[in-house]
Amino acid sequence: MKHIINNLSILLLLTFGISVVCSSCSDDMKNYDNKAFTSSSKVGTILLKGTNDVEDAVIKTQIAKPEVTDVRVTYKADSSLVDEYNMIYGEQAIIVPSENYEISDDVSVIEAGAMEGNDVVVHFKNLSELDRDLVYVLPVTVGDSNIDFLKSTRTSYFVIKGAALINTVANVTNNYLALQNPGSSTLNNLSQLTIEALVRIDQFGKLISTVMGIEGNFLFRVGDAGVSDNQLQLATSNGNVTDASWQIPINEWVHIAATYSSTDGAVEFYLNGVRKGSTQYTSYRSSVNWASSSFYIGKSYDDTRWLEGDICEVRVWNRVLTVDEIKAKDHYYVVAPDSEGLVAYWRFDEGSGKVVADHTGNANTVVANADMRWDTVSLPQ
Repeated sequence: MKHIINNLSILLLLTFGISVVCSSCSDDMKNYDNKAFTSSSKVGTILLKGTNDVEDAVIKTQIAKPEVTDVRVTYKADSSLVDEYNMIYGEQAIIVPSENYEISDDVSVIEAGAMEGNDVVVHFKNLSELDRDLVYVLPVTVGDSNIDFLKSTRTSYFVIKGAALINTVANVTNNYLALQNPGSSTLNNLSQLTIEALVRIDQFGKLISTVMGIEGNFLFRVGDAGVSDNQLQLATSNGNVTDASWQIPINEWVHIAATYSSTDGAVEFYLNGVRKGSTQYTSYRSSVNWASSSFYIGKSYDDTRWLEGDICEVRVWNRVLTVDEIKAKDHYYVVAPDSEGLVAYWRFDEGSGKVVADHTGNANTVVANADMRWDTVSLPQ
């Protein structure tokens, strides 16, 4: 009997001890220090694509468990943390200029009983003003908080750097494109004109290659009898003009631009933003009318006058661009579709199919004669 009582006492003590220990664990779990933290990525990256002048980045704030009162966390940009970022990530970034960002509401409030606060938005602006060759960083950190904040998540780094503006181009060898809707009026009555294209030509090697236009009317082509096969020529219904320095190199990406004014017949040619040769004056003084089924990119007299190589960023303007506009930052690789005077803009970045869209919204869609070959690139190189 005494043995049974002793065993029962031991069992009661063990049970009571376990109960006390578990009760203590439960109390500890209930009373551990609550902390706030950001659930956003430690590093966020914004790529300068030439078309994104504004971008928003978001900081999300959370706590581990609900509180009985509101939690308030205030964020601030801190340029003193740039060196820390560079040391951690092996970069040579510089601070984002103050005129290129704003944090209009820098406080995240987690209401009592909740676990997540409102987003804090960092608004980046005027990104086109930044140098694509540099890396920028904006450290945003906790400036004030009425609750402990998890140290490892206090700071978020927003990185801004250049990216490839062009990733896909079309190879137009043995091919050409025609207007799908030749009745679009925006390609008619062009008393002034600028054409542009970004090209990488594999070879010329034949009498004539064609950029764009209408045979026997108004056509930008390359080569002719007595003209070098890599030399741009304007061929019109009232004579042709060219210059010995209007030559296009092969096996490298180059930007070509040509302008025309009906006022005096002046024609200029630019290679990579540099005016080549002297001004030529054509006897053709009429407006250009290209809204026709006879307008082609890469074809003139017959199907053999294609451009042998890659092409993209093909544009038609109803005004004469200045040299400053032509050589402006990133102009070779991208322009705003709503730019003044831009009447047709074929980026050639579809990546599949035969249809190439007009990004101006003017419905000057062009369609390839044969299946297009699409090449992957990274421009600027």
